[in-house]
Amino acid sequence: MNAEREHFSSKLGFVLAAAGSAVGIGNMVGFPVAATKGGGGAFLVIYAAFVAFICLPVMLAEMNLGRKTQLDPQGAYPAIAGSKSPWRFAGWLAVLTPFMIGVFYMVITVWILGYLLQTVMGNLDTLANPDYFGTFINNYSVFAYLVVVAAIVHVILVGGVRKGIERASRILMPSLFVMLLGLVAFVLTLDNAWTGVRFFLVPDFSQVDGDVISGALSQAFFSLSLGMGILITYGSYFRQRDDLVGSAKLVAVADSLVAFVAGLMILPAIFVFNPDTNPENLNESSVAMIFTFLPQIFLALQDTLGYGGASAVAAVFFLLVFFAAITSLVSIIEVPTSTIVRKYNISRKRALGLLALTMGSLTLIAIASFGMISFFTNFVSYGGGSQSFFDVIYDVFYDTVLPLNGLLICLFVVWRWKQASFHEALAEGNRSYSQSLLKRYISFSLSTFIPVILALVFINTVASIFFAAPLF
Repeated sequence: MNAEREHFSSKLGFVLAAAGSAVGIGNMVGFPVAATKGGGGAFLVIYAAFVAFICLPVMLAEMNLGRKTQLDPQGAYPAIAGSKSPWRFAGWLAVLTPFMIGVFYMVITVWILGYLLQTVMGNLDTLANPDYFGTFINNYSVFAYLVVVAAIVHVILVGGVRKGIERASRILMPSLFVMLLGLVAFVLTLDNAWTGVRFFLVPDFSQVDGDVISGALSQAFFSLSLGMGILITYGSYFRQRDDLVGSAKLVAVADSLVAFVAGLMILPAIFVFNPDTNPENLNESSVAMIFTFLPQIFLALQDTLGYGGASAVAAVFFLLVFFAAITSLVSIIEVPTSTIVRKYNISRKRALGLLALTMGSLTLIAIASFGMISFFTNFVSYGGGSQSFFDVIYDVFYDTVLPLNGLLICLFVVWRWKQASFHEALAEGNRSYSQSLLKRYISFSLSTFIPVILALVFINTVASIFFAAPLF
């Protein structure tokens, strides 16, 4: 085959696709709650600083590697380091990571679709039952939802970069943001909504500690899809003449803006229906918030809007989160898809068929690991407890390997690619970059404190999750 590599048709197409990758369920629910529990405005300031001073340099490193080589992660590292270089390991790890995270994310997206359809069918009262989620995830109907999600992702990815990923992003991302703004406008008209706004925005520096700082860094790093190989792959769909630096800034701003606006929806809604809510009692788990807590909040709307109106608002919310999950899932699966197409010289359809067999099989196991099959439910033991197959995927690849991949890209730029060549490549499409303060900052940060921070995060995560002995 060896077909010419596709490229995004425009800067806007890339920004929407990359923003779609970054905007996920963590932005929609996890970020607002983490901010509220972490000092409100104080957390927002810390988060913004991490995005600007740590995440942006790593983002540019990943995107620049992809654009320079016009290859996916598995091909990009050896293209610069040499085909026999040990850096090949970093490339394979950057493909394996999204492959496994895709399994985790597929399961969550299946659940979201199930809740969306149940809401549309008028079963909001059932979803609001605290015990329903445990029953739902072990109901065989989830396998039917899996087929639907897989079909949607397949249709988007088989279309390629322009006709698939970019076209879907141009529809889904604006729709997502319009729905989000609509829900925010509605929620802010309700009584006591501004109490939630104050909890979200007013700084409380007394709440800031090591956990809050670490959580803000993790939220920023994961939210921008760093360490997943996605930005390397998407960067490879950028033409050399395109402005990579400006595009990266827009992606970071768009992702942070969606997370911020989501906070203006989630927290006011919580305080509208429970004015005595203690932020310390809110669960930071996006899964718990979406599937157990928020349905109760939406059901409480029936006193104001009636049951039909409450169900409509809930349906819009679940559709919103479903769009966010689909755009993220598409970008995650595109990484191994791109690698298989290039490395094994096969069509996208065949590559997606191979992933359907492999990733699909692992997804079936993950779905069955919540009680359907005891072997996968009690898969291994570490950190002082028994973990399911799903837990292992989340702990190993989502929590642990992402900062390691970020560390590896920093070390690769400094030790192997060399900064002079790196900055020369980054300046293509943005000649003002060569003389900018940003260039000097990136050069300094990638070779000094950013690798140290990522190494500490990685080591602490391993110690905390697998040995129940966090370092800080």
